[in-house]
Amino acid sequence: MTSSSASKVVTVYAVLAVGAVLTLLPFLAGLLTSLTSPEQFAAGSPLALPDPPTLANYTGLADAGFGRAVVVTALVTAVILIGQLTFSVLAAYAFARLEFPGRDALFWVYVATLMVPATVTVVPLYLMMAQAGLRNTFWALVLPFMFGSPYAIFLLREYFRTIPADLIRAARVDGAHTLDVIAHVVVPASKPILVTLALITVVSQWNNFMWPLVITSGSDWRVLTVATAGLQTRYDAQWTLVMAATTVAIVPLIVVFVALGRHVARSIVVTGLR
Repeated sequence: MTSSSASKVVTVYAVLAVGAVLTLLPFLAGLLTSLTSPEQFAAGSPLALPDPPTLANYTGLADAGFGRAVVVTALVTAVILIGQLTFSVLAAYAFARLEFPGRDALFWVYVATLMVPATVTVVPLYLMMAQAGLRNTFWALVLPFMFGSPYAIFLLREYFRTIPADLIRAARVDGAHTLDVIAHVVVPASKPILVTLALITVVSQWNNFMWPLVITSGSDWRVLTVATAGLQTRYDAQWTLVMAATTVAIVPLIVVFVALGRHVARSIVVTGLR
């Protein structure tokens, strides 16, 4: 490697290192704040190390009933994830491999709804849930999101179209029905993209704020985002407590990303090669 090439590599890594520090610094500051007592935070610098570190903010979350919000959020996310994967796979396979009149036109009309801002659908969805008697219930939180989405179906359809048709024909010759083909051929061949979709769904639903805020009231079905926002007013902007709640909300997403990150990278590589 020449000196000019080496200097370019060093420069690239230096820029990436600076970007990583700038990205991680707010999370580190939030973690340190969550381990700081309210008295020290009020008297000292926001970036000062906790002296001594304390878990009082996390026990305060338990006393505020924050644990229920974690359970509700996890349950809502799990149900939506199962529904998204199931119905998106079925719809994407239909658009990718089945022949029926108006298939492509229907697909592109459906995908065009991606251009409609989510805020536009809040009021109609609210009226539908209220008239069905589902306001402030678990089903009101999950029903609008568990039957697939235009983005998920578009993503899977494009991936399914790259699966060799010979595999599907061979399964048909062996007597496999459509559901057998999906379960035993399409899904195993699409694990990287399904993991990517699962990660996107988990992150988006875990962080969902507007719809839970609109459709629920009280603490029975309050999710993490709404509970965290409520801490800012309920406890007069006690930022050490808010940062503890934020840390609790972020840690599960970090764990999921670390566990599934290699599959996401693989799906990007495979998709790029294809």
